[in-house]
Amino acid sequence: MTLKSVFTGAVVAALTTTSAFAHATFEAKEVATNTTHKAVVRIAHGCDGEATLKVRVTIPEGVIAVKPKAIANWTLETVKGDYAGSYEYHGTHTSGVKEIIWTGNLPNDHYEEFIFRARFTDALEAGEKLYFPVVQECANGENAWVELPNGDEKLKSPAPGLMITEGHAAHTH
Repeated sequence: MTLKSVFTGAVVAALTTTSAFAHATFEAKEVATNTTHKAVVRIAHGCDGEATLKVRVTIPEGVIAVKPKAIANWTLETVKGDYAGSYEYHGTHTSGVKEIIWTGNLPNDHYEEFIFRARFTDALEAGEKLYFPVVQECANGENAWVELPNGDEKLKSPAPGLMITEGHAAHTH
């Protein structure tokens, strides 16, 4: 077997795995509890060749103090709401950003990173995966990366997720 055939086989194997088809993904794969983290959601293509016109990211419970990064030539908005619980981080938080919406134009041949900074509270459990449903809208359709795993099944449109790891002890000022 030649080096070229080994390389070609590795490339084919990499391209046929489930993660190769998950087109809304996080740059980092894990985050520690009780830390502030810069999350980067990557959108790799449009909808069936069309440009992406809107990206919506749902923020799950336990993630607070969300601050999205503006993208040049895109409109940014947030949807706020009440949390199911309350969280301590430089004061008590009972409501905040529940969804981030970027509106613009991302041609199918380009890729973009949609960034936000947030506090991953100590209410999140280490060893669990936390999912952020993402909906990518185009002129004539959408890619809804919102499926959550129920077992070992392969998902067609999985929501991007972050593995929660053990964090730091709380600090006071």
